[in-house]
Amino acid sequence: MARFCVCLAPTTRQACDHVEAMGVAAAAAGVPGAGLGLVAGETGRAGGPFTAHGLSAMGEVTLHNRPVLQAALRAEGAPAPAHCSDGELLLRCWARLGEAGVALAEGMFALAVLEGAGLVLVRDHVGARTVFYARAAGAWAASTSLRTLRHWPALGTSMNLAAVRSFLTFAYLPGEETLLRGVREVLPGRVLRLAPDGGVTESVFWEPREHLGQEGPQDPTPHVLALRSHLEAATAIRLPEAEPAAVLLSGGVDSSLVTALAAKLHSHPVHTYSISFGDGLPNELGYSGLVAAHCHTRHRVLSVSGEAVASRLAEAAALLDSPVGDPLTVPNLMLAEAVAADGASVVLNGEGGDPVFGGPKNLPMLVQEMHRETGAPWDEDRATAYLRAYRKCWTDLPGLLTARALDALRDEPVPQRFVEPYLTPGPGSPHRMDGLLNQLLHCNLRTKGAHHILTKVERLTASQGIEGRSPLFDRRVIDHAFATPPEYKLRGAAEKWILKEAVRDLLPGTVVDRPKSGMRVPVQQWLAGPLRDLAGDLLLSGQSAGRGLFRPATIRTWMKGEGTLLPRQGGKLWLVLTLELWLRSYGL
Repeated sequence: MARFCVCLAPTTRQACDHVEAMGVAAAAAGVPGAGLGLVAGETGRAGGPFTAHGLSAMGEVTLHNRPVLQAALRAEGAPAPAHCSDGELLLRCWARLGEAGVALAEGMFALAVLEGAGLVLVRDHVGARTVFYARAAGAWAASTSLRTLRHWPALGTSMNLAAVRSFLTFAYLPGEETLLRGVREVLPGRVLRLAPDGGVTESVFWEPREHLGQEGPQDPTPHVLALRSHLEAATAIRLPEAEPAAVLLSGGVDSSLVTALAAKLHSHPVHTYSISFGDGLPNELGYSGLVAAHCHTRHRVLSVSGEAVASRLAEAAALLDSPVGDPLTVPNLMLAEAVAADGASVVLNGEGGDPVFGGPKNLPMLVQEMHRETGAPWDEDRATAYLRAYRKCWTDLPGLLTARALDALRDEPVPQRFVEPYLTPGPGSPHRMDGLLNQLLHCNLRTKGAHHILTKVERLTASQGIEGRSPLFDRRVIDHAFATPPEYKLRGAAEKWILKEAVRDLLPGTVVDRPKSGMRVPVQQWLAGPLRDLAGDLLLSGQSAGRGLFRPATIRTWMKGEGTLLPRQGGKLWLVLTLELWLRSYGL
């Protein structure tokens, strides 16, 4: 259980020296100028080196459709050994089929291939696994551990202030950017070729496309039935072999349908897990209990107190490669621990329903567009409206950041650049979709889906030695969603209508037709109670002030419960506290 690190330098000795300087035991890769190693101090799925067809690679690879890939290789006249590892199988697909080979793979993977004199990095379609890269001293280094690159002396990295602004705007980092200056993240669905002379070439092996017919919506039944088939296939290939299935069950329709499909398709028992934040606090236990009883699962409710969150928040923040301003981070970690303690190796979740099929957070943008008056004094471009609708710290930055930080950001590229390619695509843009709802879904999938939801799941579950799998992020499910008329996703006031119709026979009507509420996390109660001293000690400390990011007066105002705190999850003070903990964990 480890992460991996690969380095490409003018000589093999130099490459190995760079790897060892990062604290990783290095080995020559058998390729001139290449060194590699496993990062033993971090939990992950790294394996290798794999060799095939003259290529060497390391990777973190879990494949869900091995038979399909093996058949494709046989058809190519290059069959793979029946019991080769997933990493070797993916390498063979790359070696013989190129981008079409990795596009055919269904799973979670980050692969680094030493090819010729260069280094090739491949990241899976939706971003379930992550790989970072940087260049220094005439060498390339790539790793699935950001912390490893932080330790690279030649890079001498520091805090990336532009990324701080991005985090405060989105509550995560929405693209290639990391909080380490000079370190970038490979985008999902991409192949990156790093040349010895420093050149970088990127190609796309998969990107969602809008495939809508010319005729208006008629009978939705074919779309509903096709989606049901895709959902069953996506769940079936993610179920563990010869062991009970574990499912995180919040009580919302997304996790409930995954539970129901697992119960229908799995030949072993299904275990479900829900969260309680304590008596008297909002919860969805009534819904999750109803689903568990309906699906005959072995159900377990895990109590998460504010005191537990306070005591473990720093630990959870340190597990992440980029901070996530999500107050469910500690509860998610504790759920992963509970699943691992019960002996499971895989846990399914309902993540993906909102970004793929359209949740309620799209409504402000749809309403804004309906009432937009181009040229009016209050009019603003779509990307800026999106940031405002996100309701994080975008509008608070002038009062939150110090004058020094704001001045340093003056010439940095603005955060709108992350969403403009999806929301305002030009005629020849590879991101182009015509309908606004599909543009929003595409944007959410490529930003929040890849850089918040899936990365958080991967890091927290991997820390406990298990795999978190998300059937609703299945590539074929996504392709079907973008081939579905928008009217079937948002039908009147019914969000994710087609998704609900596809599983209506599997769940109680009160669950299918319930209004969306999300996990009602008691952030305000925590910040006024168990987390109050922690937040004050950290955010008003000399260490925080010495960084020169935040105005102490604004922090004090927010800690009094005044100003612009949100009444539920995603509170602005939570973002600042999360960022502070993450920066400390990385020594920044």
